[in-house]
Amino acid sequence: MAENEIIYGKRAVIEALRSGVPVRRVCIADNIVRDSMVSDILRKAEHAGVGVDFVPRKRIEELSGAGFSSSQGVVAEAKPFRYASLADVIAAANVASGLGGGAAGSSQGALVVLCDHITDAGNLGAIARSAESVGASGIIIPNKRSAQVTPATYKTSAGAVAHLPIAQVPNLKRALDELKDAGFWVVGATEHAHDALWDTDMAGRIVLVVGNEHEGISDLVLKNCDFACKLPQRGEISSLNVAQASTVFMYEWLRQNQALACG
Repeated sequence: MAENEIIYGKRAVIEALRSGVPVRRVCIADNIVRDSMVSDILRKAEHAGVGVDFVPRKRIEELSGAGFSSSQGVVAEAKPFRYASLADVIAAANVASGLGGGAAGSSQGALVVLCDHITDAGNLGAIARSAESVGASGIIIPNKRSAQVTPATYKTSAGAVAHLPIAQVPNLKRALDELKDAGFWVVGATEHAHDALWDTDMAGRIVLVVGNEHEGISDLVLKNCDFACKLPQRGEISSLNVAQASTVFMYEWLRQNQALACG
């Protein structure tokens, strides 16, 4: 999330407060009509411990960079998102695997999702929502040419981005090398693979690599995957979008690891 990102409009501010966006403060025009939406903003801000300032209309226009009718007299200032480190993600995976000392090689499962230059913040949010749902240990994204965590990401993730580590890294290949050293197998999700997901061993410590919306996984990253698999299909449409497909892959990881845990 960019420094001091501004959210304006009553519904947008309500959604930001509802979904857990780290809001620094809310500014409301001092001449605003106290309708039900303004009352809802005040309640949600109080519940979240967010301060509310009543300011002149001109200040609202300066903060929002929009006309008063567009801002509806309400602006929220969001704090920058606090990214985790790759070490944080590995540590969370070690906890999930029952590895208190951080050694590699546990038979218990842990999942990390690596996004290879996904550009849409909504897709990143949807992936985060599924990752949190299956108990993934974290998400890794590159720090350039990639979607970042924004208020839109909070919305599409239903707040999940606040509940799992998301790490930005300068080099995806180097990150994969570190994850392999930590005992992970790297699985590329690509429609060009020969093997189907159902025939792929997803048990244990897995890095699931999902690719760009248009180009898929880059050649360099794909070369550093231990194996690749695809979703079987019977229909005519070539593939699901990256957020939908990644959800299927993640739940297959969960299914296989639950079966392993049950013996």
